Amino acid sequence: MNGTKVDNPDVGELTAIARELRKKSLELIFRAGSGHPGGSLSSADLMAALFFAVMKYDSKDPRSPGRDRFILSKGHCTPILYSTLARAGFLSDEDLLQYRQINSEKFLSGHPHPKTPGVEIATGSLGQGLSVGHGIALAARLDGLPYRVFVLLGDGEIQEGQVWEAAMSAQKFKSNNLIAIIDNNKVAQDNLTKDLKDLEPLEDKWIAFGWDVHRIDGHNMDQILEVLDKPLHPEKPRVIIADTIKGKGVSFMEGEPGWHGKAPSEDLYKQAMEELEA
Repeated sequence: MNGTKVDNPDVGELTAIARELRKKSLELIFRAGSGHPGGSLSSADLMAALFFAVMKYDSKDPRSPGRDRFILSKGHCTPILYSTLARAGFLSDEDLLQYRQINSEKFLSGHPHPKTPGVEIATGSLGQGLSVGHGIALAARLDGLPYRVFVLLGDGEIQEGQVWEAAMSAQKFKSNNLIAIIDNNKVAQDNLTKDLKDLEPLEDKWIAFGWDVHRIDGHNMDQILEVLDKPLHPEKPRVIIADTIKGKGVSFMEGEPGWHGKAPSEDLYKQAMEELEA
């Protein structure tokens, strides 16, 4: 699975990569006996587009100053992150065997660790990723570097106040190199998001905070690529609201809060892999 960016990938290639990322994520979770499948599966198409068509980086030089930055603010979804980093060449398949293992040499813990190649910051105490992402975006301006900062947030996570403080700050400083992507899968840890705190009308909220707002189908690769390819707004940070399905691709996981953070049994794992392969 270890590889590099695809040269001029088409939609079919990226969709195939997303399918492989879903399978690898479930493999990690099943082997470790723990992890978060629902949000990993819902964000696979977004991760495939970002890492294999959009972002600029060198997996052989993970700290290259001009690289685009990616922050997994919904830090519990490391299965999709580590699977993506392995596919992009930051990690090996052998490294992935250490997922959630004590004394992992590449620090492949349940939440991201900055000592892992390709990981910028530790995340997982939800609500903090956009704040840090904005700080990194400001640093680009101070350092005179042209990189972009992509922050992937969960929809349950944006119920936290710190997210909106960061949104106000990014607008004030006209941080147009900051791109927030909301994995809007509509399911939180133990309930539907709307039954906890209804986020809608979500576009209107971000518009009111002064952001450049786009809403897409987060499983439609054409739409994902189109919005990620848009020129940056001259003054506004951008938010992409990606409507997704939690547990996408596995029938018994789709839309089910119970699969937020649970490993499947062997029989269900086999069923899930068969469905993803089909």
